[in-house]
Amino acid sequence: MTELDWIFLLGGLFGLFLGGEALVRGSVGIARRLAIPPLLIGLTVVGFGTSTPELLVSVDSALRGVPDIAIGNIVGSNIGNILLIVGLSALVWPIRVMGGTLRRDTAVMMAAALALLPLFLLGQMGRFSGGLLVAGLIGYLVWAYLQPGPDVAEDDPAPVPPLWQAALWVAIGLAALMLGARFLVDGAVNIARGYGVSEAFIGLTIVAVGTSLPELATSLIAALRRQSEIAIGNIIGSNIFNVFGILGVTALITPIPVADRFLRFDLPVMIAASLVLTGLLLLRPKIGRLTGIGLLLAYAIYVWAAQG
Repeated sequence: MTELDWIFLLGGLFGLFLGGEALVRGSVGIARRLAIPPLLIGLTVVGFGTSTPELLVSVDSALRGVPDIAIGNIVGSNIGNILLIVGLSALVWPIRVMGGTLRRDTAVMMAAALALLPLFLLGQMGRFSGGLLVAGLIGYLVWAYLQPGPDVAEDDPAPVPPLWQAALWVAIGLAALMLGARFLVDGAVNIARGYGVSEAFIGLTIVAVGTSLPELATSLIAALRRQSEIAIGNIIGSNIFNVFGILGVTALITPIPVADRFLRFDLPVMIAASLVLTGLLLLRPKIGRLTGIGLLLAYAIYVWAAQG
């Protein structure tokens, strides 16, 4: 382990952040230029765009023989999305909950978390398991398109960029994401081995938070603007895409062995966090600052316990 490993790690995080921002910006520009409905932009373009860092890091890790980082990245991202990002967002501004519009997506998020339990019990995420998860994502997108819920007018006063400019942003974003993913995995693996901590722990914490930077930025900005449904909807959508899309596509590309620790500890934490968020969204009128502090404390305890 050298200082270069830390440079790779930090450079990878920076590349993922800039790449995710550029990809989403360009993708939304193309979608608006082609008059794609805002609903589909949110479900597909932005959803997939903010999850691209997780996809590239997980695929790269699996192909290079570090499956614990591939799975830890996804499970850790979902835990961090709920305990860390929702907690920080609630601290910035209390999140007012519109339960009726979130029931479908919250139910799908819980179904995605629970679906991993029997798949992890198999000891390996094979191509059949990956196909099942991708099929679940397709079913969710079709369901969301056919039953979109209350229509919300698009409120984006920014001018629509030329098509070439939007495409250039997409190209720049993809390039930055690919380089960032490679640097992040290189640095994380070497640092983990240098400090003697497990690759799973690095994947569950540093890599997971790093690949969730687009979600973190989106939710915090939405909280500052007091756009509660965007802040919380971004987290729910990301958790759904992470399981059905990212893990599914990764397993389709190459089978991933599942370490026992994910089944014994990390997946139950992810399911418990999903249950807590479900209860907060459906049973309370808002997620206040005190609840946000509780979520952040729970994340700190999880990170401490995950080292074992």
